[in-house]
Amino acid sequence: MPTHSHRRERGFTLVEVLVAMMIMAILAAMAWQGVDGIVRTRAASQGRLEQLLRVNTVLAQFQQDLEAAQDSGALPQPLPSFDGLSLRLTRRTPDGLQLVVWSLRGGTWLRWAGPAVTTARALQDQWMTSQQFLGNETGQLRTLTGISEWQAYCYRGNGWSNCQSSAGNDASAQAGAPAGGASAPQQQVDNDPLKAVRVVLTFGEGSGFNGSVTRQIALGPQ
Repeated sequence: MPTHSHRRERGFTLVEVLVAMMIMAILAAMAWQGVDGIVRTRAASQGRLEQLLRVNTVLAQFQQDLEAAQDSGALPQPLPSFDGLSLRLTRRTPDGLQLVVWSLRGGTWLRWAGPAVTTARALQDQWMTSQQFLGNETGQLRTLTGISEWQAYCYRGNGWSNCQSSAGNDASAQAGAPAGGASAPQQQVDNDPLKAVRVVLTFGEGSGFNGSVTRQIALGPQ
């Protein structure tokens, strides 16, 4: 009498299916976290790159203004003139001299350029108007934000001095002073041509930068 063997087919139990689904969910979550981290890092790097490009573009404009600077002698102070908030200079243009003001207002570095003029009186009027610079004037350009302070240094004679301080009396200029610690005479330093300008921008918290950015600009004959 023939015998028949019966093989019982065994499938996955509900518990095994649930365990497999849980493992897949964990792996998917880990993979998503990895992808999300890569996307966030890429976005942060792209944002920082764009900020660096903007800083370099703005500083390039600042350098162009300095390289085109020309002191007419018609203004009450030698240029560039810096008061701790605003730096003023006059630059050459095809239509005459143009007064340019770089100023820090409310954490924003602003640039304002007046119309080109051809007379000393018109230039003096612009200078007087710029003394009340508020940062909301027509034609002003918001260049950089998140700046807590900025400083400008001028290289005349044999050393650097704070452009805000009296020429030749700043402690940072003592490297070029005569032996014995005495500073160079005021008139002599004032008459020395401006050879370079150093600008230091200090960024505040939340600006995307840490610390300061320094740009040193060598100038040709004025």
